Amino acid sequence: MESKFMMCIKQIPSLILITLGAAMAAAALEIFLIPNSIIDGGLNGVSIILNKVFGGSLSIYIIVLNLPFILLGWKQLGKKFLVKAIYGMLMFSFLLAVFSTFEEVTDDILLALVYGGLLLGVGVGLVIKEGGCLDGTEAVAITLSKRVNLSVGQIVFIFNIFIYGSAIFVFGVDRALYSLLTYFITFKIIDIVSEGLEQAKMALIVTDKEEKISEEIYKRLGRTVTIISGKGMVSKSEKTILYTVITRLEIQELRDIVQNADVSSFVTITDVNDIIGNHIKKISEPE
Repeated sequence: MESKFMMCIKQIPSLILITLGAAMAAAALEIFLIPNSIIDGGLNGVSIILNKVFGGSLSIYIIVLNLPFILLGWKQLGKKFLVKAIYGMLMFSFLLAVFSTFEEVTDDILLALVYGGLLLGVGVGLVIKEGGCLDGTEAVAITLSKRVNLSVGQIVFIFNIFIYGSAIFVFGVDRALYSLLTYFITFKIIDIVSEGLEQAKMALIVTDKEEKISEEIYKRLGRTVTIISGKGMVSKSEKTILYTVITRLEIQELRDIVQNADVSSFVTITDVNDIIGNHIKKISEPE
């Protein structure tokens, strides 16, 4: 019971950063982008379009549209992701309502898209870095990437093309193009802050519990593992090295798997520039 309490205490700094990120994202939308008819991508962009067409509360649209997709993605990304994503989503929705009462900072379209895009990118990047998300599109894209031969980024981009295409009929061609430009700025900033949503990570795990860890990685993350034999330079003892490739959002889940199985394991995680071949299981495979 005490250990669970301590684990909750350790999550407080992470939740504070998620709150900060949600506040920055909400401010970017309400005081820079939305007043100038510039929309975000993903399901939040859909929410803005629906809010423009039908009226009502933007916060409610965001919760109603995103929550089902967050729940669909939690099995792939873990319970901690689910908790942080729901917390981030609720804070984001609440803060949108708060910042909707503020006056817009500028009506200059270029200033709005640049500074709004920067602020939105930093906010979303902070949330992703802490293991949460503010848009259910990414969670579903990670799951879909295991079914189709497309990366997470490609799936999100294809989805956003439809969103910005629809925005033409609601906000006009010029505002849709401005929104697309804002998306590229935001995505680049997310890449800088969180090291990229879809960027592959190579994990090397030195452990004595190779079977348990590899089975959990396959079961919980759907990733295959290559088992490599090694030898310690000082101890001269035989070592087992596990090699796998994961996404940025799966790092925290991998940490939990390794720590629960073998606290003495040594783990290194590095960037992967390109992947050739399939390194994941198919969802349709029997467990």
